[in-house]
Amino acid sequence: MHEPTRRETLVTALALALGAAVSLGLARFAYALLLPPMRADLGWSYATAGAMNTVNAAGYLVGALAMPRLLRRWGPRAALLGGSALASLLLAGHGLASGDTALYALRGLAGIASAAVFVAGGLMAARLGLRAPAGLSPGLLLGLYYGGTGLGIVASALLLPALAAWWPAAGTAGAGGVAGWPAWRAGWLALGGLGALATGVMARFARVADPPPAAASAGAAGFGWRRFGFGLAGYFGFGLGYIGYMTFAVTLLREQQLSTAVVTVFYALLGAGVMVSPWLWAGLLQRQRGGRALALLSALLALATALPVLWAGALPALLSGALFGGVFLSVVASTTALVRHNLPQAAWPAGISAFTVVFAFGQIVGPVAVGWLADGTGGLRAGLAVSAAVLACGALLACGQRPLLSAPLSAPRPAPAGRA
Repeated sequence: MHEPTRRETLVTALALALGAAVSLGLARFAYALLLPPMRADLGWSYATAGAMNTVNAAGYLVGALAMPRLLRRWGPRAALLGGSALASLLLAGHGLASGDTALYALRGLAGIASAAVFVAGGLMAARLGLRAPAGLSPGLLLGLYYGGTGLGIVASALLLPALAAWWPAAGTAGAGGVAGWPAWRAGWLALGGLGALATGVMARFARVADPPPAAASAGAAGFGWRRFGFGLAGYFGFGLGYIGYMTFAVTLLREQQLSTAVVTVFYALLGAGVMVSPWLWAGLLQRQRGGRALALLSALLALATALPVLWAGALPALLSGALFGGVFLSVVASTTALVRHNLPQAAWPAGISAFTVVFAFGQIVGPVAVGWLADGTGGLRAGLAVSAAVLACGALLACGQRPLLSAPLSAPRPAPAGRA
C-alpha cells in the first residue's frame, strides 16, 4: 500500500476539512446570519426560529444513527461525497422554498446529509492520522479536519452580508430584492453553490484518506456506552449548550444595536478562531486520553457564551466570538481523540457515531429551548445565560471520564522513507 508523503497527507487533510465546512459551516451555522432577515420577512417567533435548527438537529440524529450501517455498505468516501453533494443541493433548495413546511423539511434533510459528511470525514481523518509521516501529529490532522468548519463560517461571513448589501440595488424590484426576491433566498442559493464547489475539491484530493480498514471489519468491534458515560454526558451538555449560541448570537448582537460591520467582524473572528484552533489544541488532544480536554474546552465555551450576556458592546462581542471560535470545534475533535486513544481501530466508526448521536440529541433540545426562553420576559440574554450554565455543567461531568487504556490501540507509524 502506498504510504502518503507529508505533502499528500496535508493536502488530503485540508481537502477533508471542506467536508466539515459544508456539513457545519454552511449547512448549519450560516443559518445564524440569515436568521434575522428570514425572521423579519416570514414573521417568525424566536421559538419558530429555534425549531428550524431543532429539526435540522433531529435530521442529524437520524443520519448519525444510520451511519454505522451506511459505512459498512458504502464506505466513508462514498458517504462523504454523496452526503456533501446532497447537502449542497438542499441548501440551494432553501432559497426556493415556498413556506415554513418546506423549510422544515429541507432543514431536516440537510441535517441527515450533514451527519453523513461529518461522521465519514472524521473517520477518514482519524485513519489518515494512522498513516501520517513522522512529524505530523494525528491530533493536528484531526484538528485540521474539524477546523475546516471555520472556513465555511468565514466564507459565510464574507459572502452573505455583502450579498445582502448588494442585492436590493441589483435590479428594479426595489428594497424587496431582485425580481421581488428577498436577499436571504439568494444567500441560500449561494451557499449551495459553495457546497458544490467544495464537493468537487474533495472528490479530487481525498482519495488518500480512504484505504481499507486494518484488521477486523468495521462492524466487528462494539462500543461500550457505560465505559464512556461521563464523556458522553459531558458531550451532551456541549451539544445542548453551544447550539443556542450558534443559532442566536448574531440576533442578540443585532438586538444590542451593534453595526453590520461589527457583526460581520464578530462572525469572521469566530470562523478564523475555528481555523487556527488545531494549532492551539493539537498537543492537548494528543496528550489527554480521558475527559480533561473535553472539560477544559467546555468550560472556556461557557465563558465565551456568557460574555455578550453580561456585557453589551462591541469589545465583549468580539472577544466572545474569537474565544468561542477558537474552542468549540476542538470539543468535537476531543471526542474523536478520546475514541482513537481508547478503542481499537475497528471500533472507531461505532465510537464516533455514538458521540455523534449524543451530540445530536443535545442539539435537538437546545435551539427550541433557547427560543422559548427568549420569547419570555428575559429575552435572548436569558436563553444564552442558560446555555452558558449548561456548558459549565457539561465541563464538570467530563472531568469524570477516565482513560480506558494506558496507550492507544492503533497501528504503528510507518518508518520514515529510507529506513527499515
